[in-house]
Amino acid sequence: MPQTKLLFYKEADGSVPVKQWLDELLRTDRNAFANCVERMQRLATLDHELRRPHADLLRDDVFELRARHGNINYRVLYFFHGKDIAVLAHWLTINGKVPDADIERAVRRKNALEQDPAKHVYEENDDGEDTQDQ
Repeated sequence: MPQTKLLFYKEADGSVPVKQWLDELLRTDRNAFANCVERMQRLATLDHELRRPHADLLRDDVFELRARHGNINYRVLYFFHGKDIAVLAHWLTINGKVPDADIERAVRRKNALEQDPAKHVYEENDDGEDTQDQ
């Protein structure tokens, strides 16, 4: 089975929320960053087969990727685009259930990407730059 490609959702203004959060997490808490990246690697390897406690379906084809470091629960909300692409759409830290407002944000991003994938997909080249900016 081919590995799932992980892409970041890009807002119309060019911001890339999950990537920006990961960059900040790398600067502030390398261990938490490593836990989150490990979960993303599992998603890339296991695709739709990734289940609790590492991932779970929330609703409307939006899933949560679950990581924990210390007392902090990290969540990356994602959805599948096509057969073997997962789009990392939103992040949050929580205690308990993912708030409906966060799920709604991920659903809106999913709908926007489905309408115009080229506008809402961020892919890095080897230099860490958006491939669409070239």
